[in-house]
This record gives sequence, structure tokens and C-alpha cells, in this order.
Amino acid sequence: MSMLEEFKAFAVKGNVIDLAVGVIIGAAFGKIVDSLVQDIIMPIVGRIFGGLDFSNYYVALNGQATSMTLAEAKKAGAVLAYGNFITILLNFLILAFIIFQMVRLVNKVRTAAPPAADPESTVLLREIRDSLKK
Repeated sequence: MSMLEEFKAFAVKGNVIDLAVGVIIGAAFGKIVDSLVQDIIMPIVGRIFGGLDFSNYYVALNGQATSMTLAEAKKAGAVLAYGNFITILLNFLILAFIIFQMVRLVNKVRTAAPPAADPESTVLLREIRDSLKK
């Protein structure tokens, strides 16, 4: 089997296609969560911590003025952008929590499936047994 045929057989398998769809949907879902964190949650957190944009919190490593925005401070030299890190960490925690809830729901649905009905032969044998007992 040539390498091209082997790759074709691998790529057309259902699992690979399912994985590709999952990655694409996951990337789109990640953008939604990123927007949720940056546009809704972080402004509220920033308001609680003094009304500043939380993503602009940094520690200047080259003596930059702390009144500069993060982009200006980065142009002036190295900075430790802990606000960005906290934003991305919060983004990850929210995404992980949502995926955890989805997995929990899927597991509940799988375990909540009704038990399979007894085969007709078993039901018939039970009826015969019950009639013989009488």
C-alpha cells in the first residue's frame, strides 16, 4: 500500500473527521468565551479593582512610567504583563468549567438511557413460569 493510499484511508476515517469538526467548533467556542471574558467579565472586574482596564496591569522592567498603557510600555521596553495573564487564565477557567458541565450533561444522558427491553423469549418464558405456579 502506497503512502498516499494509506494517508487517504486514515484521513477518511470517521474519527478523524469528527476530531476535525470538534477542533473547528472548539476554536469558535474559544472565541466566544474570549469575548465573554474580555468584553463582559473583565470590565466588571476592572471596575471593582479601581476602574482601570485590567488587561493594562503590568510591572515595568525597564523603568517605564506606570501611567502608560500596556502597548506603550511594551514599546518602551520589557514589561511583566500580569493583567493579560490573569485575563487569559480567567478565560481558560471559564472554558474549562463550561466543557466540564457539557461532559457532565453528556454522561447523565448516557446513564439515563432506559434499560433495554427483555427479549420476547424471556417474557414468554416468564409468563409460562407464572402460569405453572398457579
